[in-house]
Amino acid sequence: MGNPKAFLTVPRKEAGYRPVHDRILDFGEVEQTLNTKDRQEQASRCMDCGVPFCHWACPLGNKDPEWNDALYRGEWETAYKILKKTNDFPEFTGRVCPALCEKSCVLNLSCGEPVTNRENEAAIAERAFIEGYVTIEHPVRNGRKVAVIGAGPSGLAAANQLNYKGYEVTVFDRNEAPGGLLRYGIPNFKLNKKIIDRRLEVMEKEGVKFVCNSPVDVNSLPEGFDAYVIATGTPQARDLDAPGRKLKGIHLALELLSQQNRILAGKEFSKAETVTCKGKKVLVIGGGDTGSDCIGTAHRQGAVSVTQIEIMPKPPVGQNPATPWPNWPVILKTTSSHEEGCDRRWLLNTNRFIGDEKGRVKAVEVEGVIWEPNPEGGRPIMKLDGNKEMIEADIVFLAMGFLKPVQPQFADNVFVTGDAASGASLVVRAIASGRKTADQVDAYLRK
Repeated sequence: MGNPKAFLTVPRKEAGYRPVHDRILDFGEVEQTLNTKDRQEQASRCMDCGVPFCHWACPLGNKDPEWNDALYRGEWETAYKILKKTNDFPEFTGRVCPALCEKSCVLNLSCGEPVTNRENEAAIAERAFIEGYVTIEHPVRNGRKVAVIGAGPSGLAAANQLNYKGYEVTVFDRNEAPGGLLRYGIPNFKLNKKIIDRRLEVMEKEGVKFVCNSPVDVNSLPEGFDAYVIATGTPQARDLDAPGRKLKGIHLALELLSQQNRILAGKEFSKAETVTCKGKKVLVIGGGDTGSDCIGTAHRQGAVSVTQIEIMPKPPVGQNPATPWPNWPVILKTTSSHEEGCDRRWLLNTNRFIGDEKGRVKAVEVEGVIWEPNPEGGRPIMKLDGNKEMIEADIVFLAMGFLKPVQPQFADNVFVTGDAASGASLVVRAIASGRKTADQVDAYLRK
């Protein structure tokens, strides 16, 4: 490293978010950027550790010390080349990754101030597009064809790597545009869809073919390909089988998120079809990232109030002795959407939905939860404490995760990747899975 003691003299500095009163008026990205001098100074904090745990923590094996050093020296093109070797889409992960590398950063483990790897990654990717470091490659074709079913992050990564290996790749997707949950699940205020389109344009120029509005039955795959990659994600959201579930105004989270993203892309919906929070009391059931995305979307649509409930206990702030490193730290996460205004509550079970005379939801009965240790080990036992109350709600969103899909028995030339194989996970893990699957396809066809 050019400045091996910078971590002692330079404090961690994040770009932060746009002011709340400004950002809730639009769907523009909430995160700001640092100037070049500050960004390079932040990169200098990377200590080039003897054992860089960030390598181990990142599903992609990103070489953070190497590209941080290049960034610190102002060698942006070199930084991008190092980053590109392990990550197909740093402009995506630089925006939406929870930064597993930072949780394992020695500076985080020692003083709670990890290197700003995620923001540095995003800055490198943006400079690469601005300065023209992202070039069009023309791989030598090997005469073989591969079909990728699903254009989410895993499918895109597999397609990208297979294309570089010389295969003619065709990506089929049931939606009107590629991207999967990147496009139809993650709100624009976290990931502007022009960022996706920019990368897709590069992939198309390099030879990847996209066939949209084309749902494919995995039991009847299209003919004419030497191998297939199933990257269909986890399409089935976890529902809540409680009395009153069929009332109007109760939606799965993606009904809100995907529709809002389509509206921003120019698609029109009738008044009856439109899911809107304008002027309504909103209840979000589920405490994860999808629930947080519903909160931010509700604010931008003009919600009167937003409440989020979670069945699990409230995590501790800052550190959790129950989940020490190298475990993922289960601590309280406050997102930009939470900062915009939200009544957050924990240890509540949903008993039933209550409707009005028109068949619309107007309230939800909840009851307190007690978690007790399981004498046989494993998941704790949930018990209701008898304390019931009503939460007023004009519209409810169920954000309780997704069910792991059950795949049929495939032929040897069919490979399952990403969430379709593992169940719902992170974008960065989906990309890593897609890259690994591309290597497996290549090894199989080379035999």
